[in-house]
Amino acid sequence: MAETDADMSADACLRVARSSVEAGEAALLLAHVLGCSRGWLYAHGDAVVPAPDAARFADLVARRAAGEPVAYLMGTRGFWGFDLAVGPDTLIPRPETELLVDLALARIAPQRPARVADLGTGSGAIALAIASERPHATLVASDASAAALEVAARNARALSVGNIEFRYGDWFAPLAGERFDLVASNPPYISEDDPHLARGDLRFEPRAALASGADGLDAIRAIVAAAPAHLRDQGWLLVEHGWQQGAAVRALFEAVGFVDVDTRCDLEQRDRVTLGHR
Repeated sequence: MAETDADMSADACLRVARSSVEAGEAALLLAHVLGCSRGWLYAHGDAVVPAPDAARFADLVARRAAGEPVAYLMGTRGFWGFDLAVGPDTLIPRPETELLVDLALARIAPQRPARVADLGTGSGAIALAIASERPHATLVASDASAAALEVAARNARALSVGNIEFRYGDWFAPLAGERFDLVASNPPYISEDDPHLARGDLRFEPRAALASGADGLDAIRAIVAAAPAHLRDQGWLLVEHGWQQGAAVRALFEAVGFVDVDTRCDLEQRDRVTLGHR
């Protein structure tokens, strides 16, 4: 979409943008620029878009056409009913990760204190969802990226969620000597040579949050091996993983003594989360 130095109508902006990006994405970007909802935009197609806003919209459309994720262009992504700040330092939260949150909440009593850890928190999506639903719980969220932790802490402040402590370090490293009632993680689980890493939105997301070793399981191996030392009696470990990794992850859990090990499927009936307790 070519930049413009003239006012345009909303409909005209969208019509031009549709030659470069999907219609729904164009509407999201224009609504973002104008600070309105998509519903308002569709109802006011004749509204004038001032030249500076039209130029900004054109720039966003060009960046999206080049592959940059919509979430990064807008600076936010919805998760668990929140609008979370995201950026190139964080993984973009996916809807399927809400399964991990659901399974965790089912194992944390609503009215009782509990200690919960979220490893590799990124934007803070998992920790914030659990903390908001379980205000009596105390969350510790770790990440090896200081920049990601800054984003997560900013999200916690924006949402007024105060029962989370953010710590810098790799997986359990900043949790030395501590035990929890539940540990959750959405670690990297794509193999290093997976061709999908060079396609679509994945090209722009932090590789360290996506890929982990030749089979994608290096991070999960490290988390599962260290988890028993950080869980209280009957404490739960929940890990998100790839749709072809269920059997391998169950074997890792069982090898270190977890019981009642199970793999749950996402809405597309694909293996997504494996869990077990001490």
